[in-house]
Amino acid sequence: MAKRDYYDVLGVKKSSTPDQIKSAYRKLAVKYHPDKNKGDKAAEEKFKEASEAYHILSNSERKQNYDNFGHAAFENGAGGRGGFNNFDFSSNFSDIFEDFFGEGFGGGRRSRKSSHRGSDLRYDLSITLEEAFTGKKQDIKFSTSEKCDTCKGSGSKPGHEAGSCSMCGGHGQVRSSQGFFTVQQTCPQCSGSGEEITNPCTTCNGQGKKQASKRLSVTIPKGVDDGTRIRLAGKGEAGSRGAGNGDLYLFINVYSHDLFKRSEENLFFECPISIADAALGTAIEIPTIDGGKAKIKIPSGTQSGKQFRLKGKGMPFMRGSGTGDLYVQVNTEVPVSLNKEQKELLEKFREIENEKSNPSIKKFFQKAKSFWKN
Repeated sequence: MAKRDYYDVLGVKKSSTPDQIKSAYRKLAVKYHPDKNKGDKAAEEKFKEASEAYHILSNSERKQNYDNFGHAAFENGAGGRGGFNNFDFSSNFSDIFEDFFGEGFGGGRRSRKSSHRGSDLRYDLSITLEEAFTGKKQDIKFSTSEKCDTCKGSGSKPGHEAGSCSMCGGHGQVRSSQGFFTVQQTCPQCSGSGEEITNPCTTCNGQGKKQASKRLSVTIPKGVDDGTRIRLAGKGEAGSRGAGNGDLYLFINVYSHDLFKRSEENLFFECPISIADAALGTAIEIPTIDGGKAKIKIPSGTQSGKQFRLKGKGMPFMRGSGTGDLYVQVNTEVPVSLNKEQKELLEKFREIENEKSNPSIKKFFQKAKSFWKN
Protein backbone atom coordinates (compact mmCIF):
# COMPACT_ATOMS: atom_id res chain seq x y z
CA MET A 1 0.00 0.00 0.00
CA ALA A 2 1.40 3.41 -1.01
CA LYS A 3 2.32 5.77 1.79
CA ARG A 4 0.14 8.81 2.33
CA ASP A 5 1.58 12.25 1.83
CA TYR A 6 3.12 13.40 5.13
CA TYR A 7 1.41 16.78 4.90
CA ASP A 8 -1.97 15.09 4.45
CA VAL A 9 -1.27 12.83 7.44
CA LEU A 10 -0.77 15.81 9.75
CA GLY A 11 -3.34 17.99 8.00
CA VAL A 12 -0.88 20.80 7.30
CA LYS A 13 0.47 22.59 4.23
CA LYS A 14 4.01 22.80 2.88
CA SER A 15 4.09 26.43 3.96
CA SER A 16 3.12 25.59 7.57
CA THR A 17 5.48 26.82 10.26
CA PRO A 18 7.34 24.42 12.60
CA ASP A 19 4.97 25.42 15.40
CA GLN A 20 1.93 24.60 13.27
CA ILE A 21 3.40 21.23 12.34
CA LYS A 22 4.17 20.50 16.00
CA SER A 23 0.67 21.55 17.08
CA ALA A 24 -0.97 19.32 14.46
CA TYR A 25 1.12 16.35 15.53
CA ARG A 26 0.43 16.98 19.23
CA LYS A 27 -3.32 16.67 18.66
CA LEU A 28 -2.99 13.43 16.67
CA ALA A 29 -0.48 11.93 19.10
CA VAL A 30 -2.76 12.53 22.07
CA LYS A 31 -5.81 11.26 20.19
CA TYR A 32 -4.26 8.01 18.97
CA HIS A 33 -1.76 7.29 21.76
CA PRO A 34 -1.68 3.54 22.57
CA ASP A 35 -2.27 4.21 26.27
CA LYS A 36 -5.63 5.73 25.39
CA ASN A 37 -6.53 3.14 22.75
CA LYS A 38 -5.44 -0.19 24.19
CA GLY A 39 -5.90 -3.03 21.72
CA ASP A 40 -7.01 -0.71 18.90
CA LYS A 41 -4.75 -1.64 15.98
CA ALA A 42 -6.20 1.04 13.72
CA ALA A 43 -5.41 3.75 16.26
CA GLU A 44 -1.93 2.33 16.71
CA GLU A 45 -1.26 2.52 12.98
CA LYS A 46 -2.51 6.10 12.81
CA PHE A 47 -0.33 6.95 15.79
CA LYS A 48 2.74 5.49 14.06
CA GLU A 49 1.85 7.18 10.77
CA ALA A 50 1.55 10.58 12.45
CA SER A 51 4.82 10.05 14.34
CA GLU A 52 6.58 9.11 11.10
CA ALA A 53 5.27 12.23 9.37
CA TYR A 54 6.32 14.47 12.25
CA HIS A 55 9.77 12.86 12.41
CA ILE A 56 10.38 13.91 8.80
CA LEU A 57 8.66 17.30 8.72
CA SER A 58 9.95 18.54 12.09
CA ASN A 59 13.54 18.51 10.85
CA SER A 60 14.42 21.18 8.27
CA GLU A 61 16.92 18.98 6.40
CA ARG A 62 14.64 15.94 6.24
CA LYS A 63 11.72 18.18 5.26
CA GLN A 64 13.69 19.68 2.39
CA ASN A 65 14.67 16.23 1.14
CA TYR A 66 11.03 15.14 1.32
CA ASP A 67 9.84 18.27 -0.53
CA ASN A 68 12.41 17.61 -3.28
CA PHE A 69 12.15 13.84 -3.68
CA GLY A 70 9.07 12.66 -1.77
CA HIS A 71 9.10 9.28 -0.03
CA ALA A 72 11.87 8.09 -2.38
CA ALA A 73 14.33 10.32 -0.51
CA PHE A 74 14.15 7.93 2.43
CA GLU A 75 14.10 4.56 0.65
CA ASN A 76 16.76 2.10 1.74
CA GLY A 77 18.08 4.51 4.32
CA ALA A 78 18.30 7.53 2.02
CA GLY A 79 17.78 10.97 3.44
CA GLY A 80 19.40 10.41 6.81
CA ARG A 81 17.74 9.11 9.92
CA GLY A 82 14.30 9.61 8.41
CA GLY A 83 12.58 6.86 6.52
CA PHE A 84 10.40 4.35 8.36
CA ASN A 85 11.74 1.58 6.13
CA ASN A 86 14.40 1.20 8.82
CA PHE A 87 12.93 3.43 11.51
CA ASP A 88 13.41 2.42 15.15
CA PHE A 89 9.92 3.34 16.31
CA SER A 90 10.42 2.95 20.04
CA SER A 91 13.60 5.01 20.29
CA ASN A 92 12.66 7.69 17.78
CA PHE A 93 9.18 8.07 19.18
CA SER A 94 10.63 8.57 22.64
CA ASP A 95 12.61 11.51 21.33
CA ILE A 96 9.58 12.99 19.62
CA PHE A 97 7.13 12.65 22.48
CA GLU A 98 9.60 13.85 25.10
CA ASP A 99 9.70 17.13 23.18
CA PHE A 100 6.09 17.61 24.22
CA PHE A 101 5.68 15.90 27.60
CA GLY A 102 9.14 15.42 29.10
CA GLU A 103 10.24 12.21 30.78
CA GLY A 104 7.88 9.34 31.35
CA PHE A 105 5.90 9.32 28.10
CA GLY A 106 8.50 8.06 25.71
CA GLY A 107 9.93 5.25 27.83
CA GLY A 108 12.40 7.17 30.01
CA ARG A 109 15.02 9.82 29.49
CA ARG A 110 17.99 8.90 27.36
CA SER A 111 21.16 10.67 26.51
CA ARG A 112 21.37 10.85 22.75
CA LYS A 113 23.87 11.86 20.16
CA SER A 114 22.48 13.26 16.93
CA SER A 115 24.53 13.49 13.78
CA HIS A 116 24.15 15.94 10.94
CA ARG A 117 24.00 13.89 7.79
CA GLY A 118 25.17 15.58 4.61
CA SER A 119 22.68 17.08 2.19
CA ASP A 120 21.50 15.25 -0.90
CA LEU A 121 22.56 16.66 -4.26
CA ARG A 122 20.91 16.75 -7.68
CA TYR A 123 22.75 16.54 -11.00
CA ASP A 124 20.95 16.93 -14.35
CA LEU A 125 22.46 14.87 -17.16
CA SER A 126 21.34 15.02 -20.80
CA ILE A 127 21.96 12.13 -23.21
CA THR A 128 20.88 11.11 -26.71
CA LEU A 129 18.33 8.39 -27.49
CA GLU A 130 21.14 6.26 -28.91
CA GLU A 131 23.04 6.57 -25.60
CA ALA A 132 19.87 5.63 -23.74
CA PHE A 133 19.67 2.53 -25.96
CA THR A 134 23.25 1.35 -25.36
CA GLY A 135 23.90 2.82 -21.89
CA LYS A 136 27.08 4.76 -21.22
CA LYS A 137 29.73 5.73 -18.73
CA GLN A 138 30.30 9.41 -18.16
CA ASP A 139 32.45 11.57 -15.94
CA ILE A 140 30.60 14.35 -14.14
CA LYS A 141 32.02 17.24 -12.17
CA PHE A 142 30.22 19.10 -9.42
CA SER A 143 30.85 21.21 -6.33
CA THR A 144 30.23 19.56 -2.98
CA SER A 145 31.58 19.29 0.55
CA GLU A 146 34.00 16.54 1.51
CA LYS A 147 35.36 15.23 4.78
CA CYS A 148 38.21 17.36 6.08
CA ASP A 149 41.54 15.58 5.57
CA THR A 150 43.15 17.26 8.57
CA CYS A 151 40.69 16.23 11.28
CA LYS A 152 39.21 13.22 9.41
CA GLY A 153 35.77 14.74 9.76
CA SER A 154 35.75 15.08 13.57
CA GLY A 155 35.91 18.88 13.57
CA SER A 156 38.57 18.88 16.32
CA LYS A 157 42.30 19.50 16.01
CA PRO A 158 44.29 16.30 15.63
CA GLY A 159 44.90 14.88 19.09
CA HIS A 160 41.81 16.51 20.59
CA GLU A 161 38.26 15.27 21.04
CA ALA A 162 34.94 17.02 21.34
CA GLY A 163 33.68 17.66 24.85
CA SER A 164 30.16 17.64 26.26
CA CYS A 165 28.01 20.60 25.34
CA SER A 166 28.11 23.20 28.11
CA MET A 167 24.46 24.13 27.63
CA CYS A 168 22.79 20.69 27.68
CA GLY A 169 25.48 18.68 29.49
CA GLY A 170 25.79 16.25 26.59
CA HIS A 171 22.11 15.27 26.45
CA GLY A 172 21.36 17.10 23.22
CA GLN A 173 18.14 18.44 24.78
CA VAL A 174 17.21 21.42 26.93
CA ARG A 175 14.06 21.88 29.00
CA SER A 176 11.80 24.82 29.54
CA SER A 177 8.52 25.18 31.40
CA GLN A 178 5.51 26.45 29.49
CA GLY A 179 2.60 26.58 31.88
CA PHE A 180 1.31 23.08 32.58
CA PHE A 181 3.87 21.43 30.30
CA THR A 182 7.59 20.95 30.63
CA VAL A 183 8.85 21.14 27.08
CA GLN A 184 12.05 19.44 26.02
CA GLN A 185 13.66 20.75 22.86
CA THR A 186 16.78 20.26 20.79
CA CYS A 187 19.72 22.11 22.25
CA PRO A 188 20.32 25.27 20.16
CA GLN A 189 24.03 25.29 20.91
CA CYS A 190 25.01 21.79 19.79
CA SER A 191 21.97 21.18 17.53
CA GLY A 192 21.22 17.97 19.40
CA SER A 193 24.64 16.34 19.10
CA GLY A 194 25.45 16.72 22.80
CA GLU A 195 28.99 17.68 21.85
CA GLU A 196 30.94 20.89 21.72
CA ILE A 197 34.12 21.47 19.73
CA THR A 198 36.51 23.10 22.19
CA ASN A 199 39.60 22.88 19.96
CA PRO A 200 38.32 23.35 16.41
CA CYS A 201 40.31 22.19 13.42
CA THR A 202 41.98 25.18 11.77
CA THR A 203 41.42 23.78 8.29
CA CYS A 204 37.64 23.40 8.44
CA ASN A 205 36.87 25.66 11.45
CA GLY A 206 35.33 22.75 13.35
CA GLN A 207 32.86 21.70 10.65
CA GLY A 208 34.61 18.46 9.78
CA LYS A 209 34.13 19.16 6.07
CA LYS A 210 35.28 21.53 3.35
CA GLN A 211 34.10 22.65 -0.08
CA ALA A 212 35.67 20.87 -3.00
CA SER A 213 35.22 20.17 -6.70
CA LYS A 214 34.50 16.49 -7.23
CA ARG A 215 34.78 14.36 -10.35
CA LEU A 216 32.82 11.11 -10.50
CA SER A 217 32.47 8.37 -13.11
CA VAL A 218 28.83 7.29 -13.37
CA THR A 219 27.21 4.46 -15.32
CA ILE A 220 23.96 5.18 -17.13
CA PRO A 221 22.14 1.86 -17.62
CA LYS A 222 20.68 1.02 -21.01
CA GLY A 223 16.99 1.66 -21.35
CA VAL A 224 16.82 4.84 -19.25
CA ASP A 225 13.93 7.09 -20.14
CA ASP A 226 13.48 10.83 -19.98
CA GLY A 227 12.95 11.78 -16.32
CA THR A 228 14.64 8.67 -14.91
CA ARG A 229 16.20 9.31 -11.50
CA ILE A 230 19.28 7.38 -10.41
CA ARG A 231 20.35 7.39 -6.76
CA LEU A 232 24.03 7.14 -5.90
CA ALA A 233 24.14 6.41 -2.17
CA GLY A 234 26.71 8.30 -0.14
CA LYS A 235 27.89 10.45 -3.05
CA GLY A 236 26.29 13.66 -1.79
CA GLU A 237 27.66 16.24 0.62
CA ALA A 238 29.72 15.15 3.61
CA GLY A 239 28.03 15.24 7.01
CA SER A 240 29.16 17.49 9.84
CA ARG A 241 31.65 16.15 12.37
CA GLY A 242 31.93 12.68 10.97
CA ALA A 243 28.26 12.08 10.13
CA GLY A 244 27.33 10.15 7.01
CA ASN A 245 27.26 11.57 3.52
CA GLY A 246 24.10 12.50 1.70
CA ASP A 247 23.14 10.94 -1.63
CA LEU A 248 23.58 12.12 -5.20
CA TYR A 249 20.56 11.94 -7.49
CA LEU A 250 21.07 11.90 -11.25
CA PHE A 251 18.09 13.20 -13.21
CA ILE A 252 18.25 11.99 -16.81
CA ASN A 253 17.06 14.09 -19.73
CA VAL A 254 16.87 12.29 -23.09
CA TYR A 255 17.06 14.56 -26.12
CA SER A 256 14.28 14.30 -28.71
CA HIS A 257 15.28 12.35 -31.84
CA ASP A 258 15.00 13.41 -35.48
CA LEU A 259 13.53 10.07 -36.58
CA PHE A 260 12.20 8.11 -33.63
CA LYS A 261 9.57 8.93 -31.03
CA ARG A 262 9.50 6.95 -27.80
CA SER A 263 6.70 5.68 -25.58
CA GLU A 264 8.13 3.65 -22.68
CA GLU A 265 10.06 0.77 -24.36
CA ASN A 266 8.45 1.16 -27.80
CA LEU A 267 9.67 3.35 -30.66
CA PHE A 268 7.62 4.91 -33.44
CA PHE A 269 8.82 5.87 -36.90
CA GLU A 270 6.93 7.58 -39.75
CA CYS A 271 7.93 6.70 -43.31
CA PRO A 272 6.57 8.45 -46.44
CA ILE A 273 5.76 6.36 -49.53
CA SER A 274 4.46 7.29 -52.97
CA ILE A 275 0.94 6.73 -54.24
CA ALA A 276 2.25 4.14 -56.68
CA ASP A 277 4.07 2.18 -53.95
CA ALA A 278 0.97 2.25 -51.74
CA ALA A 279 -1.22 1.02 -54.60
CA LEU A 280 1.11 -1.54 -56.16
CA GLY A 281 3.06 -2.60 -53.07
CA THR A 282 6.81 -2.45 -52.50
CA ALA A 283 9.61 -3.27 -50.07
CA ILE A 284 11.42 -0.55 -48.13
CA GLU A 285 14.38 -0.36 -45.77
CA ILE A 286 14.11 1.72 -42.63
CA PRO A 287 16.74 2.59 -40.01
CA THR A 288 16.71 1.06 -36.52
CA ILE A 289 17.92 2.62 -33.26
CA ASP A 290 20.88 0.24 -33.06
CA GLY A 291 22.29 1.77 -36.27
CA GLY A 292 21.16 -1.08 -38.48
CA LYS A 293 18.44 -1.52 -41.11
CA ALA A 294 15.19 -3.43 -41.30
CA LYS A 295 13.19 -4.37 -44.40
CA ILE A 296 9.42 -4.01 -44.52
CA LYS A 297 7.16 -5.43 -47.21
CA ILE A 298 4.37 -3.01 -48.11
CA PRO A 299 1.46 -4.97 -49.59
CA SER A 300 -0.54 -3.55 -52.49
CA GLY A 301 -3.47 -1.39 -51.49
CA THR A 302 -1.83 -0.16 -48.26
CA GLN A 303 -3.71 2.83 -46.84
CA SER A 304 -1.99 5.92 -45.51
CA GLY A 305 -1.46 5.67 -41.74
CA LYS A 306 -1.04 1.88 -41.73
CA GLN A 307 1.34 0.69 -38.97
CA PHE A 308 3.77 -2.22 -39.19
CA ARG A 309 5.28 -3.74 -36.04
CA LEU A 310 8.90 -4.84 -35.87
CA LYS A 311 9.18 -6.99 -32.78
CA GLY A 312 12.25 -6.48 -30.58
CA LYS A 313 13.49 -3.39 -32.44
CA GLY A 314 12.59 -0.90 -29.71
CA MET A 315 14.35 0.13 -26.49
CA PRO A 316 15.70 -2.35 -23.92
CA PHE A 317 13.87 -2.66 -20.61
CA MET A 318 15.80 -0.82 -17.92
CA ARG A 319 14.87 -3.44 -15.33
CA GLY A 320 14.92 -7.05 -16.44
CA SER A 321 15.48 -8.54 -19.86
CA GLY A 322 13.66 -7.96 -23.08
CA THR A 323 13.25 -5.21 -25.66
CA GLY A 324 10.32 -3.15 -26.84
CA ASP A 325 9.03 -2.96 -30.42
CA LEU A 326 9.40 -0.54 -33.32
CA TYR A 327 6.20 0.63 -35.00
CA VAL A 328 6.57 1.96 -38.54
CA GLN A 329 3.72 4.07 -39.88
CA VAL A 330 3.59 4.63 -43.64
CA ASN A 331 2.10 7.88 -44.89
CA THR A 332 1.13 8.23 -48.54
CA GLU A 333 2.63 11.34 -50.08
CA VAL A 334 0.53 13.10 -52.73
CA PRO A 335 2.77 14.73 -55.36
CA VAL A 336 2.44 18.51 -55.52
CA SER A 337 4.20 19.01 -58.85
CA LEU A 338 3.53 16.78 -61.88
CA ASN A 339 5.10 16.79 -65.31
CA LYS A 340 3.08 16.32 -68.50
CA GLU A 341 3.60 12.57 -68.71
CA GLN A 342 2.58 12.03 -65.05
CA LYS A 343 -0.58 14.07 -65.56
CA GLU A 344 -1.52 12.07 -68.65
CA LEU A 345 -1.00 8.78 -66.82
CA LEU A 346 -3.05 9.91 -63.85
CA GLU A 347 -5.84 11.20 -66.09
CA LYS A 348 -5.95 7.80 -67.76
CA PHE A 349 -5.96 6.11 -64.36
CA ARG A 350 -8.85 8.32 -63.21
CA GLU A 351 -10.91 7.39 -66.25
CA ILE A 352 -10.36 3.71 -65.60
CA GLU A 353 -11.04 4.14 -61.88
CA ASN A 354 -14.34 5.96 -62.55
CA GLU A 355 -15.43 3.19 -64.87
CA LYS A 356 -14.83 0.51 -62.19
CA SER A 357 -16.20 2.76 -59.38
CA ASN A 358 -14.16 2.58 -56.24
CA PRO A 359 -16.48 0.87 -53.68
CA SER A 360 -15.55 3.00 -50.67
CA ILE A 361 -15.86 6.28 -52.57
CA LYS A 362 -19.19 5.20 -54.05
CA LYS A 363 -20.50 4.27 -50.61
CA PHE A 364 -19.47 7.61 -49.16
CA PHE A 365 -21.34 9.65 -51.76
CA GLN A 366 -24.43 7.48 -51.37
CA LYS A 367 -24.46 8.35 -47.66
CA ALA A 368 -23.91 12.03 -48.46
CA LYS A 369 -26.85 12.10 -50.90
CA SER A 370 -29.07 10.39 -48.33
CA PHE A 371 -28.08 13.02 -45.73
CA TRP A 372 -28.87 15.90 -48.08
CA LYS A 373 -32.32 14.46 -48.86
CA ASN A 374 -33.15 14.16 -45.16
